Amino acid sequence: MSPTHQTGRDLAPGSTSNTRTKPGARRGRGAVSNASGRFEVQVRQPFDDGWNESADDATQHLVTTVQIDRSRSVISTNASPDIPFDRSINPYRGCEHGCVYCYARPTHAWLGLSPGLDFESRLFAKPDAAEQLRRELARPGYVCRAIALGTNTDPYQPIERRYEITRRILEVLNDCNHPVTIVTKSNLVVRDRDILSAMAARGLARVAVSITTLDRSLARHMEPRAPTPGRRLDAVGQLSAAGIPTGVMVAPVIPALTDHESESILSAAADRGASFAGYVMLRLPLEIADLFREWLDTHEPGRAGRVLSGIRALRGGRLNTSAFGRRMRGEGQEADLLARRFALACGRLGLSRRHEPLDCTQFERPAADGRQMSLL
Repeated sequence: MSPTHQTGRDLAPGSTSNTRTKPGARRGRGAVSNASGRFEVQVRQPFDDGWNESADDATQHLVTTVQIDRSRSVISTNASPDIPFDRSINPYRGCEHGCVYCYARPTHAWLGLSPGLDFESRLFAKPDAAEQLRRELARPGYVCRAIALGTNTDPYQPIERRYEITRRILEVLNDCNHPVTIVTKSNLVVRDRDILSAMAARGLARVAVSITTLDRSLARHMEPRAPTPGRRLDAVGQLSAAGIPTGVMVAPVIPALTDHESESILSAAADRGASFAGYVMLRLPLEIADLFREWLDTHEPGRAGRVLSGIRALRGGRLNTSAFGRRMRGEGQEADLLARRFALACGRLGLSRRHEPLDCTQFERPAADGRQMSLL
């Protein structure tokens, strides 16, 4: 790994150094704590000895650092029946958006780091991803299927403005006529509409913008460094206007907290030109269950009991289930009711249309050394 780079202090846009936060909360951060990962021998636990008179000041200096990830491959594969793709690319590890519910948080434990604050402040970038991708696509045995961006961490998180790894990946895919799908919570995706619109015209690109809530205050605490819901809706409109098939992902749906907003989110997205929609129920695997409970106790104590009870009602009495067929949608009467509500709203708003599968027949294998492809 290369030396780390600091990308900024832990201050939310518009905040000042003397703005007070709730006990345990950190400005611009989703997680409340930084507990050790499940693979660590030693466990860290905070302890208040009564002398921490400057706790507010201490929480201001958690900076975001970025290290270089020199992974030897860039395309990840999966065989899950719950998701509509078998390969993906993640330009970054960790995500500065800081969404407290992010199902990718436990992956930071594999790096010896915490799924809590480490996940959103100690990031890893893959600057060689585009070159690695070109080499992998050039392999004689490679079979073209749509590649998904944004499956683990957001490809348009704030550090993409500096590193532009996602854009370079798109340039390679565009050069090779390789189909791509994108899921993001960021309006930064609009920056790349020149590439995406050219690919979409050839049936090679599709984008889904993820929106959890339209409540700005709730979004600020729950997904603190992601763009506002309004900015994301604007991105839906701009991408759609550029001829890019664009949809909305209502994800995650959180019982007793955001589940009542599904129809409102769908309606707002449809008004801006969205052509399809999907949803995912809240998942709390491994360390995320404790992180989410801490977040509820800090930011939504009055609703914490109802939210957790609602999650258990969808998960067979537990806070999480990893079973295929149930982990994305939940089970039981409440899950069935939400599915019916969502389907009815999509039908009424014209979000049930089906797009043709992205075209894999145009793929042109690149030269392994990066030179211009042969015409023959």
